[in-house]
Amino acid sequence: MQGHFHKAALAALAGSVSLVAQPWFATAAFAQAPIKIGFVTTMSGPEGVIGRDIADGFNLALKHIGPKMGGRDYQVVYGDDQVKPDVGRQVVDKMLESDKVQIMSGIIFSNVLLASVKPILDAGAFYISANAGPTAMAGKQCHPHFFGVAFQNDNNFEGLGQYLKDKGLKKIYFLAPNYPAGKDMAAGFKRFYKGEMAAEVFTAFGQLDYSAEIAQLRAAKPDAVVMFYPGGMGINFVKQYSQAGLMSQIPLFTGPGTVDQTTLPAIGEAALGMYIGAMWTEFGENPANKKFVADFEASYNRIPSQYAAMSYDTGRVINAAVEAVGGKIEDKAAFQKALENVKFDSVRGSFKFTPNHFPVQDYHLAQIEKDSKGRLVGAFRQTVLKDMGNAYGDDCKMPAP
Repeated sequence: MQGHFHKAALAALAGSVSLVAQPWFATAAFAQAPIKIGFVTTMSGPEGVIGRDIADGFNLALKHIGPKMGGRDYQVVYGDDQVKPDVGRQVVDKMLESDKVQIMSGIIFSNVLLASVKPILDAGAFYISANAGPTAMAGKQCHPHFFGVAFQNDNNFEGLGQYLKDKGLKKIYFLAPNYPAGKDMAAGFKRFYKGEMAAEVFTAFGQLDYSAEIAQLRAAKPDAVVMFYPGGMGINFVKQYSQAGLMSQIPLFTGPGTVDQTTLPAIGEAALGMYIGAMWTEFGENPANKKFVADFEASYNRIPSQYAAMSYDTGRVINAAVEAVGGKIEDKAAFQKALENVKFDSVRGSFKFTPNHFPVQDYHLAQIEKDSKGRLVGAFRQTVLKDMGNAYGDDCKMPAP
């Protein structure tokens, strides 16, 4: 599989963007120093395929933006968290202390983000999340400098819960890894689904053999299975579910990140017929999305995933806010306000932040099928929820900047 995304591969990514830390020169005209952006993601191991897509989406945004933001040069420093919270924290600390980064992004997994985000925010830097959206950051740990561009973790599974409730399915079997995002997905699903939960199973993070779990869910005879397994975990689960002959017997539902363009090449036709709750699909008809998908395919010779799409939007959110303050991101109150009121053409269509700094957006249902070229894609089926925020606004007491 496409698992290992080595740091050396990053050398081919962005033309005008510096990919290694540059010395930080103090100047009299401080505002003219390059803006420093830290991009920490998963570049190695089985989940490195996700990191590749997130990095590629971000770098496509930078290619479209050009060499300056708000009239200023900018530099990007990349780091590999290896899907390990302690490693992520070490990489973040180095970027803050040695590279003097002012804006950070890229972390995929909520456990890594929660271990790393406090020093970022304590240092006065901004974190603009291209993926992870844990409950804590929407609620009690919300912060003026934290913005989630992709989603709050619960959201896509709220859409699945609403869809399965509307369809009248009475008994659901739920599985996910035992880490913050898995628990958030379960909470989101149950917030909208009101039938019987046959089981909620939380497996070890990184587990790759699901034969015991599949035997148990088969015996439970649910109306549908809902699961969340990103990266290599999802590849193995779907293959094993299909090999067990269950795909035609018990419908399988998941969210983006489990079955998408990062995993479909490895899963293959075993994924056909699966359903996905998503805030974005490859087939969005707005002009920004058409340009993004076409340019991504032209640049990387593959269809983008939602990871790439959200990272692309993240780069453009950062740029729009920097442009709004004329490049003067040292005025943190002004930069925060510019982010809160950001205006740009999202691949999702309209875009705005909630008061606790997460998106207001629609949630859809897609299904895996083959396109006219024989490629596996997530084909749009219907919009399930419109203009959705998140459930944690009342828990967020946004401190003063």
